[in-house]
Amino acid sequence: MTKILIVGGVAGGASAAARARRLSEDADIIMFERGEFVSFANCGLPYHIGGDITDRSKLLLQTPESFLARFNVDVRVMNEVTAIDRQAKSVTVKNLLDGSEYSETYDFLLLSPGAAPVIPPIPGIDNPLTHSLRNIPDMDKILKTIEMNKPEHATVVGGGFIGLEMMEAFHQLGIKTTLVEMADQVMTPVDREMAGFVHQEIQDKGIDLRLGVALESVDYTPSQSVANEDAGESAAHQHLCGDLNLQLNNGDSFSTDILIMAIGVRPETTLAVEAGLKIGDLGGIYTNESMQTSDPSIYAVGDAIEEQDFVTGKQTLVPLAGPANRQGRMAADNMLGRSETYQGTQGTAICKVFELAVASTGKNEKQLKREGVDYEKVYVHTASHASYYPGAETVSLKLMFAPDSGKIFGAQAVGKDGIDKRIDVMAVAQRAGMTVQQLQHLELTYAPPYGSAKDVINQAAFVASNIIKGDATPIHFDEIDSLSEDQLLLDVRNPGELEAAGYLEGAVNIPVDQLRQRMNELPKDKEIIIYCAVGLRGNVAYRQLVNNGFKARNLIGGYRTYTFAQK
Repeated sequence: MTKILIVGGVAGGASAAARARRLSEDADIIMFERGEFVSFANCGLPYHIGGDITDRSKLLLQTPESFLARFNVDVRVMNEVTAIDRQAKSVTVKNLLDGSEYSETYDFLLLSPGAAPVIPPIPGIDNPLTHSLRNIPDMDKILKTIEMNKPEHATVVGGGFIGLEMMEAFHQLGIKTTLVEMADQVMTPVDREMAGFVHQEIQDKGIDLRLGVALESVDYTPSQSVANEDAGESAAHQHLCGDLNLQLNNGDSFSTDILIMAIGVRPETTLAVEAGLKIGDLGGIYTNESMQTSDPSIYAVGDAIEEQDFVTGKQTLVPLAGPANRQGRMAADNMLGRSETYQGTQGTAICKVFELAVASTGKNEKQLKREGVDYEKVYVHTASHASYYPGAETVSLKLMFAPDSGKIFGAQAVGKDGIDKRIDVMAVAQRAGMTVQQLQHLELTYAPPYGSAKDVINQAAFVASNIIKGDATPIHFDEIDSLSEDQLLLDVRNPGELEAAGYLEGAVNIPVDQLRQRMNELPKDKEIIIYCAVGLRGNVAYRQLVNNGFKARNLIGGYRTYTFAQK
């Protein structure tokens, strides 16, 4: 009989336990969880705080009792594995309810300890009104503080998934909110110009968005009424009332009633380190493609591990539920004699920010630059479905690819409708090894309420293929502010658009439909830099000009990309 011990539940551990039982009725499977809950929807926690998910019990996916009944898995909550003896193939376990210790032997051990929130050593950060959000008890503490302190103002530090979701939760509760982010953008999986759409949405909702600044210190002041309360008042109530004064590193300071620290997570590796398992260069537990650690009897999955990046083949840290679930399943297969290999992580992800969705897959431009990868990029802004059918919204999509082979490096999209669909298609195309040339031929569903005859994906592929073939010569938004005297800006929009939306300083305006008749107004000894709203009419103008002997380039993504890059 194979004995499998699993450290940690949630995505990786729980999926491994269930898969192991489905493969073997004889295996002895024990799962240890140091917390109270073994399988919960941690991605749903902010949505319960904000009121979207009203029933707290819906967040509890499995209980020890339900796991035992369905999968015959011995789930021991409030039991923490404190040490691993690799020679004896045993673990030491502490029962957190009574303090007792015991040991269990194993044939295979699976580590799924997850990742812990990063809490920097900021003076005053350890106070009863400052929280992080990782699990159900964290969520309950936040809800308790909201109930007791009745905050009028909340501050969230960190503009990643949890930070953005908590910002929205506070806004839904009618609490004025400040979002502080040390980087110059929120949502770092996408590039700065794509994040500009999110910045606009956040500010439009009345959030106080502060980019490029960091929290420097926190000063906690209990409320006056609490300080004078008689001894009969509950200690919990006393501790949860008051306010915080926050000092930022740019000299600004302000008061807030609740503070959420959401600046990121780091792998939980204490057990692995103490057991002498190999730790990767990025700080996660090393695993091979079979999900084995440096000890072949010990597997590891989820947020605690380093896995292979799908695009570069290098090690990466990607704390996402989808990869963790797949890794848990594969680890169970391999512990029970199968031979499954993990195929790499793309980092496909999406986040709701009020009315917007922002999503990405593969590598972003920042990462490609850091890796020294030669790439090209295109932007398209087009309707989520046929524009003449009611409800169409703009999908803004960025696609990065190899300028020679057309290999897909990554994609990002922002908008109010159809964002998940486009990034899911891009994620599948990338995993299948498709090129941008092949993307042109994707046959996607079309009816006016659902799509367009030329989908956003096709459009992006057309633009990318034009560049590869030499049918288009691009210029990008980040080059526009450093044009030389040998270049001339040409705005091919209609005059009314310039009034309504603004324009680039110094541009000559000739609407595209008048260009053939007015071409003689343009100098042939200068490079003509063409732009329109989104790049489509710019391409029409570009082809007219180059076919008539002009040297020209078209602003990919048009004025829309340039404008939102400044947000």
